[in-house]
Amino acid sequence: MSRAAVGSVVASFAVFIVAWKLVVLVSGYPVFILPSPELVGARFVKAWTDGTIEPHALATLVEIGLGFALGAISGLLVGYALARSRRVERIISPYVVAAQATPILALAPLLSLWFGPGLLSKVVICSLIVFFPIAISSMVGVRSVDQGLLELARSLRATRRQVLTTLEIPGALPSIFGGLRVGVTLAVVGAIVGEWAGADRGLGVLVNLARGSLFDIPLMFATLATIALIGIALYSIVVFAERRLVGVR
Repeated sequence: MSRAAVGSVVASFAVFIVAWKLVVLVSGYPVFILPSPELVGARFVKAWTDGTIEPHALATLVEIGLGFALGAISGLLVGYALARSRRVERIISPYVVAAQATPILALAPLLSLWFGPGLLSKVVICSLIVFFPIAISSMVGVRSVDQGLLELARSLRATRRQVLTTLEIPGALPSIFGGLRVGVTLAVVGAIVGEWAGADRGLGVLVNLARGSLFDIPLMFATLATIALIGIALYSIVVFAERRLVGVR
């Protein structure tokens, strides 16, 4: 990242903090409604140094990692099948769309009941919410590969594997990475929703504890900030991988 980009990020963050502080001062909201940024910052540091957030963050990261991996792999495979087979598209598409149209908040309690309150249900919820954007972006990407190049490869008797590795995957990568960008942020959402449906550890659990039994609103804001930072970090990793593999600037 260039100095100009870093400067822009720092400047925008400073503007956000100043605006937040002004809202607190002008509105006069009490701490249990809207704590000041310096209070949240101090609570953020304390929660990390005393070990309050760390175990919950690690649990959520494991759920996100496994759920994203499962959702991404299945989305890539199904997306390729949808792109290359009209019959598969006719059979599978209604179920894919129906699963996406059903709110994950409505599915989460049911999945938690089926798979239990442990890690498996959170991974399933994450993978479901990640699956759709990656499957659709993969399908669109594979279909956008130049048909003339595909015909040329077939005329040269290229094998199915050669066509896949030299034409289809490279040609579909920009679209696939678009789906991965969306999917990795949705994986964070899926993990939190899964924890709300039933869990004993995770950042979603800590948000509920801070808001409810602990009534520690600065801790709730600190936990939300941690969730946001995780999302930004994971998104940045996908962007970095895209720049290395696709050459996008």
